[in-house]
Parts: sequence; C-alpha cells; structure tokens
Amino acid sequence: MREKKINGIKRHIMVDTLGLLLIVVVHAANIQDRDGAKLVFAKVKSRFPRLRLIWADGGYAGKLIDYIYYWYQLVIQIVKRSDDQKGFVLLPRRWVVERTFGWLMNYRRLCRNYEYWTETSETVVKVAMIHLMLRRLA
Repeated sequence: MREKKINGIKRHIMVDTLGLLLIVVVHAANIQDRDGAKLVFAKVKSRFPRLRLIWADGGYAGKLIDYIYYWYQLVIQIVKRSDDQKGFVLLPRRWVVERTFGWLMNYRRLCRNYEYWTETSETVVKVAMIHLMLRRLA
C-alpha cells in the first residue's frame, strides 16, 4: 500500500505482487495516511477473503498494525530501509507499488487532478489500469 499526493488528494492503492491494482481509495489530503488505510482495508476483506499478508511502508506503522489485525485478521509487514543507508536503496516489495504509480502517471488525466468527486477519480484510476492490462494482453 502506498499513497500519492496530488493537488489536495491522496491516492491509496493496494496491488498484487505483479503490480496489478486490487483496491484504490482516493480521499482529501487532510486525512492522515493511517486513517486512509482504514478506508482501504474496509474494502479489502469483502473482496479478497483469502488475503493474509500485506507489505506496507513505514508510514503505516504504529497502532494501525494492531487495528488491522484485530478487525480484519490481516498481518501488515512494514518494509523499512535501515537508518545507516544513504541515498536511493531498492527495498524488496516496496518498488512494486512505486512502479504501479509510475505506470498510472503516464495517463494525462491522472498526473493532474481534474476530477471534482473522489469517486470519479477512483474510477479513472481503474479505467487506466484496465487499459494497461488490455494493452499487455493484445
């Protein structure tokens, strides 16, 4: 899971190990990341009942891990870089979400926030991902 800030909104996405979109939640930027993650997990349990382990970055550490385990019986494993590393370091599993955001930023409508409603913004992300997957099938 990861969030991306664009013009007063945050996009939280959950992807599989290939980087394909599972869940997207768009909300106002004034909502904290951990509260936004709760909105993501509210959708996860009903759509993916076999899901057990989730990799996330350090922004989702803290009380959220216990909350998600208590309410959804999901284990969140935080992928952190060590404190002694300087500059860019490729972290295992975290690059998958960053790569997906990179794919989505190729769509003009997603690199800026043209939408008024967050539901419309979520739909545009889903349509862009459908387009990506269809291009790869063809």
